[in-house]
Amino acid sequence: MSNKNNLSVVISAYNEQKHIKDCLESVRDLADEIIFIDNTSEDDTLKIAKKYTDKVFTHPNNPMLNINKNYGFTKASCDWILNLDADERVTSELANEIREVIGCKSQVTSHKPIQGYWIPRKNMIFGKWIQNDMWWPDYQLRLFKKGKGSFPEQHVHEYLTVQGETEKLRESILHINYSSIDQFINKIGLYTDNETEQVLSSGRKIIWLDAIRFPAKDFIKTFFAQKGYRDGLHGLVLSILQAFYAEIVFVKIWEKQGFTEENNKTFLKEVYKEFIKIALEIRYWFLSILIEQASNPFKKIFYRLQRKNITRKLK
Repeated sequence: MSNKNNLSVVISAYNEQKHIKDCLESVRDLADEIIFIDNTSEDDTLKIAKKYTDKVFTHPNNPMLNINKNYGFTKASCDWILNLDADERVTSELANEIREVIGCKSQVTSHKPIQGYWIPRKNMIFGKWIQNDMWWPDYQLRLFKKGKGSFPEQHVHEYLTVQGETEKLRESILHINYSSIDQFINKIGLYTDNETEQVLSSGRKIIWLDAIRFPAKDFIKTFFAQKGYRDGLHGLVLSILQAFYAEIVFVKIWEKQGFTEENNKTFLKEVYKEFIKIALEIRYWFLSILIEQASNPFKKIFYRLQRKNITRKLK
């Protein structure tokens, strides 16, 4: 069955010579056209892309990545658009599912045509598929009808928005997310700059104790609430790195506030109280996991009583 004029794959990339070949290979047989936006790469990214498509456009490397992605959408000529990043791959199973859904004109939700699809994404980090709640299923709205979708251009990590009904696909995009610690650290600068601006523009009040609270909250959320512990050492390291990321956000906010001084007579006491509270919260989460995992009903009761006591202390 021909999918002529059905699917445009749009990719925007900058200095991605290590990833771009595998990305392009993964959509070679799926796409009716590949729209490639080269963000003035300084390596062989552009050279590699030209082997797969003649629809290559060069654009300035805008720190607001979504601007160049949206520009790519305007160059697409097919009925449907699939947006990919250079470090993402379309599996054969996903390709088959995409062919199925874009070829089925009768698919509707609540009697309205479907205009976009959310695709689950498998994040490969430090050589492992990370399956805790923060990283899986990590739905991304990437497949949409031409003219119906675009990215907001205020913040880097905002989701694409689609005008109309959307559904979820079963099969996944493979995301070669972080393959090294250096890669993680190199991306922190841009991402924390963006998040710092979001926090400041929200009008949220930031106090000096957030130097402790920001990283502690993110570690507890990632390792416990989002079940990072299920990924073992990978989950522990990623949770610690997420805490580091949160601390950088605080420090950048502090910098914009002029590195305000804080060292009153109760400073050490307040720091101590904050760490005690964090220790109690961590203990609370450990007990919650033990309750969930315990098969002995008496142990469950024992852990619940301990957790109840901690809850009183946290109030």
